[in-house]
Amino acid sequence: MPVEKGCDGGVKAVDEEEGISPMLFGVPTGAKRAKSGEDEEGQNQVKRATKMATSFTNSKLLLNLAVVLVSIVMTSLVTPSAGSFYRDVEINWGDGRGKIMEGGRLLTLSLDQYSGSGFQSKNEYLFGRFDMQLKLIPGDSAGTVTTFFLSSQGSGHDEIDFEFLGNASGQPYTVHTNVYSQGKGNKEQQFHLWFDPTAAFHTYSIVWNSQRIIVFNNNQAIGIPFPTNQPMRVYCSLWNADDWATQGGRIKTDWTKAPFVASYRNFNINGNICASGSNVGSCASKSVDSSDSGTWQTQELDAKGRNRLRWVQQKHMIYNYCADVTRFPQGLSAECKRSRF
Repeated sequence: MPVEKGCDGGVKAVDEEEGISPMLFGVPTGAKRAKSGEDEEGQNQVKRATKMATSFTNSKLLLNLAVVLVSIVMTSLVTPSAGSFYRDVEINWGDGRGKIMEGGRLLTLSLDQYSGSGFQSKNEYLFGRFDMQLKLIPGDSAGTVTTFFLSSQGSGHDEIDFEFLGNASGQPYTVHTNVYSQGKGNKEQQFHLWFDPTAAFHTYSIVWNSQRIIVFNNNQAIGIPFPTNQPMRVYCSLWNADDWATQGGRIKTDWTKAPFVASYRNFNINGNICASGSNVGSCASKSVDSSDSGTWQTQELDAKGRNRLRWVQQKHMIYNYCADVTRFPQGLSAECKRSRF
């Protein structure tokens, strides 16, 4: 398979075609807000995520080209205009384990046997493009979960998220995504990464507009909820989930390797800022990069992007909710029968 230089000079695998390589992921979301069990809601989410992970282990993992959920665009050719972590985010848990460095250009999260850490955007957004560069935990990262996601609050919350699940040395990271709307998810997919996400920073993007989450289409017309009216914050976290995260919980976190560190940089948002608690109609557009201020509002995959997506699905998908008839014996969700794109 061809390779190309990552943004730090590292090497990553790419599709045969040059340019941006889109990849799609699907996830069991869950306990990322648990903050090491600090609150009851977080504990409940841990239990739900553990139960879901067990069902994944027992389910037949079908490689199927089906409806996809969230397009995460990875590229080493384009570096997003960087915001400032000092200006744009706040470290909201971890007791000093999250650190902003290099004048606000770099943020690191660490995990030890006592706690993980996390941060959130200061603003809420209704639609936008959200770019982040990540370098994941190298070596033996089993049991750890590194996240980058959007979420509103409450029992009927919306959420667009993906999680990187660590693994034993030499084994690939697994990426999970999910889309929640009005508190309902169950739209998980899983992929093995075909490049080393620990050797260099790679850019991951979530594009969310009123028509689609690239490329999970708005199917409200056939009764499928879609996140359209709840502003969301960006959340990132690093935490321990060795009861389910790595090979169904069979491989535990090796605390002799702690502290585990994940790094974030070049955080960039082009989207509609919403004042906390305000009417969604008052949300205003904000762009760090004026050259890209409006493209996300109608963005979709072109023919080249769709071809690359099919390649990822065929080669690297290990779980697809649209193919899991064992988990959904009452029938698959309606969007699974419609066009992916």
